[in-house]
Amino acid sequence: MTAFRPCIDLHQGKVKQIVGGSLSDTGVKTNFVSSFDAAYYANLYQQNQLGGGHVIALGPNNQQQVLEALAAYPNGLQFGGGVNLENAASYLAAGASHIIVTSYLFENGEFCWPRLAAIKAEVGSDRLVLDLSCRRTSSGWMIATDRWQTLTNTPVNQQTITELEQHCAEFLVHGADVEGLQAGIDEDLVTELGKYCTVPVTYAGGARSIADLTLVESLSHGKVDLTIGSALDIFGGDGISLKDCIKWNDRRV
Repeated sequence: MTAFRPCIDLHQGKVKQIVGGSLSDTGVKTNFVSSFDAAYYANLYQQNQLGGGHVIALGPNNQQQVLEALAAYPNGLQFGGGVNLENAASYLAAGASHIIVTSYLFENGEFCWPRLAAIKAEVGSDRLVLDLSCRRTSSGWMIATDRWQTLTNTPVNQQTITELEQHCAEFLVHGADVEGLQAGIDEDLVTELGKYCTVPVTYAGGARSIADLTLVESLSHGKVDLTIGSALDIFGGDGISLKDCIKWNDRRV
């Protein structure tokens, strides 16, 4: 059954909600900047027994906030953002339940299997989440790296999913074209993920109400979980409350 999964997105040392496709070296379009730090949200999620969430560092100047969040909810949050072979184990030691990897696995736009083998050997497939965040093109969805600005030549399709899920515990998939817009999820992408994934998968992007949890459950036959960001009341949204999401998860027990 589909679950709500929480998130903490960090940009320049602040908890924010952004329009995903706008993030670049020159700036970002921001929906919300919190007056609370990352540890506040980590504690909130722990108190409400919300597991499987993630902390994402979008660019530099987030390290202290990341470490404080992981310490506040040990083994309760996954971490992604600049993870590579050299630092992956340190985030697990700091309290991350899993590490999330994208850009490190690509070299000049090509998927690098030796890098996947190396980081898998370092942390174990059971603590590795592969980020398949993507953009839609005329050829289908293509994995996007470098803050979702660089399209790779690796599609998100049945073949890629089947190959990669042998090497990881989960997938995380942001629909970068709709991330932060609160204009509805990418229904086609969620359907495809539900059709082909046999490991746990979390989709993020475009969710705007509690009805989207029902929609994701229907489209994916309960195989895809959903992250809700900008529409959530704790991030300044008015589409859905954290309390409603907790109630949704409670019905699964």
